[in-house]
Amino acid sequence: MRKHSILGMILILLLAGCAPSFEDKQEVVQDSKNDKDTAIIPKYKISEEYYQTILPFEPSKARGLVVSNLNTRYDIEEFENGLMRLAQTQFDPEEYLFQEGQMLDSSKISSWLNRKYTKTQLKEKNKKESENVGLNPVDSGTGDIDKRNAENPIYLAHILEHNYLVKSKDSTVSLGGVVIGLALNSVHYYQKEAYGATYEKKIDSKELKQEGEKIAEEVLKRLRKMDKLKNVPITIALFEQNEKSSVVPGNFISYTNIGKNSNNIGKWTDLNEEYFLFPSAGAEKKYRDDVNTFTNFKEDVEEYFPNFNGVIGRAFYMDDQLQSLNIDIPIQFYGNSEAIGFTQYVAGLVMERFPKYIAVQVSITSVNGPEALIVREANQDEPTVHIYE
Repeated sequence: MRKHSILGMILILLLAGCAPSFEDKQEVVQDSKNDKDTAIIPKYKISEEYYQTILPFEPSKARGLVVSNLNTRYDIEEFENGLMRLAQTQFDPEEYLFQEGQMLDSSKISSWLNRKYTKTQLKEKNKKESENVGLNPVDSGTGDIDKRNAENPIYLAHILEHNYLVKSKDSTVSLGGVVIGLALNSVHYYQKEAYGATYEKKIDSKELKQEGEKIAEEVLKRLRKMDKLKNVPITIALFEQNEKSSVVPGNFISYTNIGKNSNNIGKWTDLNEEYFLFPSAGAEKKYRDDVNTFTNFKEDVEEYFPNFNGVIGRAFYMDDQLQSLNIDIPIQFYGNSEAIGFTQYVAGLVMERFPKYIAVQVSITSVNGPEALIVREANQDEPTVHIYE
């Protein structure tokens, strides 16, 4: 499976004249122990790789929390989209419907993201032991601050929940499974005093994975104590987010599937996924041929506008194979005809320079905003081009 741009897919549909129609729909009953509500499943699907959802839309109980907890918009996008991609290992899009998380609300997630309190801290904060639910390590609050943060960094940055519903023969839908994403910090940031300088401590990847697996075990125990989650399949995935200054997202490092009658985590499946910035020294060292292909494309673009130098790409690899490449070209145009001509030129370069098995998306922007979008899906004979009016 490869990463897709949802925006790109939507534009493909709009340009093809087949925008989703909700006139063709199916009514079902969403069943739970407490209530039954009529819901609608639109029959139209953007792609076989995407899940259908039910209407009316039910926002996540922790909606918006991911924005404040993750470091960059790149991490946010990959964490959310990648989690749905991993869900397909357990929940077939042909059989399951997607719903945003309804079991973990903002208050619960925020409390789980805290550090564990010492008995003294509990007393100082006037909290009960039952409220001592933080999943991050204890910080005693005394002693050398650098040593404390080095030995007990904040590992867990965020928890994301996705629900998957299954439809029965009697037109009812019920919870068929849950996918939980645990976003982990590759870098721990801390301050020695309020409003002071920010210091950082890089966390070893092996250490991070071990701690993530420990956290996952505790999360599973807590989920199984919830009435609606006692007997449903659960998938837990570990995501290593990048540092704050990164212009590429982090990546998922492993996941585990827990059967509906299991209270224990068995085998973890390791993932070999990563993002690289093109051009960059890291990409040049590991994937020289792919970087050379991108460099040739970049040089062709710069020949069109000799004084221009600003083409960058974000490449997604899975099992050391390039899956997709998102390219940004920020440029200033002096007329609509100039933008059209340049876009046509770049679309031709995409087809000429990049192998067909790679999904390529090119976003052309100016100080005025988006100018054009070029989308070439893997093995597609012609790119889809949209020029913004």
